[in-house]
Amino acid sequence: MQLLSQPKTPNMKKWLIGSLVGAIVVFAWQFLSWTVLGIHEGEAKYTASQDSLLNVISSTLKEDGVYMLPTVPPGSSMSAGEELAKKMDGKPWATVTYMSAYKHDMARPMIRAFLIDLFLVFTLIYILTRGGTPTSIRVVAGSVAVGLFTWLVGPYMMHNWFQTPMEAVTGHLIDSLVAWGVTGLWLGWWLNRK
Repeated sequence: MQLLSQPKTPNMKKWLIGSLVGAIVVFAWQFLSWTVLGIHEGEAKYTASQDSLLNVISSTLKEDGVYMLPTVPPGSSMSAGEELAKKMDGKPWATVTYMSAYKHDMARPMIRAFLIDLFLVFTLIYILTRGGTPTSIRVVAGSVAVGLFTWLVGPYMMHNWFQTPMEAVTGHLIDSLVAWGVTGLWLGWWLNRK
């Protein structure tokens, strides 16, 4: 009687090389899309009033954080929130991310971003290979699905709930499709390579 054979899964060396190259692909695309290609230009608009606005904001806000203007104070009742929503309807409002001091330190965020990308690609390989090595097209489809999932649950939800302009989230959609699509092409080839 022949024993049922277990599906083959890639060895750890294959996973690590696949993860490292995949992380380089994702990181390189993120770098290019933010610096060279201008894909995220709609993410932050310029105003000639920036200095006067910053002076007013920094003299008013004393704590780093994200502020929604207007909003009700913490602990307010639901009815107070509903009343404010009615008063706000059709009027200006803003979300302000306030930091009291800018730190020009790109090394730490870049290292952290690469390590996150490495973890994400490794996790993707783990998920994709649970039943053995999938076909190349399934790897690409799974990779693109992960990219779309992260876009939908992150930037697009901000558009949905907080009316973040589409021009501010479109760059993230392009990033999700390109970075994870190319990573999927790489992994589809690499994981199925004999």
